[in-house]
Amino acid sequence: MAKVCQLTGKRTRVGNNVSHANNKTKRKFFPNLQTKKFFLESEGVWVRMKVSAKAIRTINKNGFEKTLIASARKGTLSV
Repeated sequence: MAKVCQLTGKRTRVGNNVSHANNKTKRKFFPNLQTKKFFLESEGVWVRMKVSAKAIRTINKNGFEKTLIASARKGTLSV
């Protein structure tokens, strides 16, 4: 499965390692993804999602259902 947050759409970024001599080699920056279960109260079911640490903080702040609706409206929700 791809390293993409299912709520925010964060994905792997590409950049450079830069040495002291200013040599540049390609590298990847991976998002901090966690597999987590959330309870969807309206349906009464548990949902397992692969989300970034920032998305978990947003869910803790706003609630799971509100965050789902917002990401679906934004177009970043992938299930």
